[in-house]
Amino acid sequence: MTRRTWMLAMMAALRRDKVDEAAARIERAAASGDVSAAALLVRQGKTEVLRGFGKARGPGEVFLLASITKPMTAAGVMKLVERGQVSLADAVRKYIPEFRGGDRDQVTVRHLLTHTSGLPDMLPENVELRKRHAPLKDFVAGACKTPLLFRPGSECRYQSKGILLAAEIAERVTGQAFREFLKQELFAPLGMRQTSLGLGGRKISETALCQVAGDDDWNWNSSYWRDLGAPWGGAHSTAGDVARFLDFFLHPRDRALKGATARQMLENQNAGLNKPWGIGFMIEPGVFGKKCSPHTFGHYGSTGTVAWADPEKDLICVLLTTKPADQSRAGLLGPVSDLVAESA
Repeated sequence: MTRRTWMLAMMAALRRDKVDEAAARIERAAASGDVSAAALLVRQGKTEVLRGFGKARGPGEVFLLASITKPMTAAGVMKLVERGQVSLADAVRKYIPEFRGGDRDQVTVRHLLTHTSGLPDMLPENVELRKRHAPLKDFVAGACKTPLLFRPGSECRYQSKGILLAAEIAERVTGQAFREFLKQELFAPLGMRQTSLGLGGRKISETALCQVAGDDDWNWNSSYWRDLGAPWGGAHSTAGDVARFLDFFLHPRDRALKGATARQMLENQNAGLNKPWGIGFMIEPGVFGKKCSPHTFGHYGSTGTVAWADPEKDLICVLLTTKPADQSRAGLLGPVSDLVAESA
């Protein structure tokens, strides 16, 4: 064995040690009952580690992704931009006429997809809507009337309702239910056979249950919420399918979208504002950990999920869990991301 071969072998071993350390951390959380179920995928080049933990029925367990749904929704809208059916510069009221008046007239499709619209993350009446099992059209109606929090384009502030209206535009332009549009135009071309907006015909018992208190009939485990198909957080998927989605952007090539469109989605759309953002993707340096390169992109999900890709390391990390992110980000999602980033 030459010195170079030996060094490469040692580097590979060290990389695997870090991944094993990350997996051990998840294993301990699952064994203690702190995390009910989890799945981890780490991929660099052709090398992949994929494991399930706790109550997960193997590494292909299906999880509620929460806001990892957002870049998927954005990708669907960008398909219509490619076709010339929608323009990022268009005013939202061109497609949703009831969204008008005051600063609403200045909100563009780009604002919706980059968290710069002025819309809130959640409506003031969010809980009331969910308690009465309101359909998505009622959330759309609320988003069209709720006061804007700031002048469109003047700052970046996280907003699920902007993503909702972007999906509504796609529905109105195509005349097709957005969940079906994503299945046909995004999930199928990328080979994401286990991914759906909403339950996709599954029973809730066939998915990992979120660790939420109580038995409210509108929480994350309810049939209402799981099949609402919220375009800002209602997708179900596996670690493998989420990795397929990220891999398309890591190695852009004309499939579901043109390679140029995929690259555009990873570019900062918020130059001069308080926070960088791609089209649907988080791209702020350091948001996925100190060890990731500055060009890393991805997203977190409030149900306890994180998915990112580092182009400089050709590295993908997907961690799906059942423990809400506000309880698991500091103790699990973040540390695991750091260990995975150190592995390459």
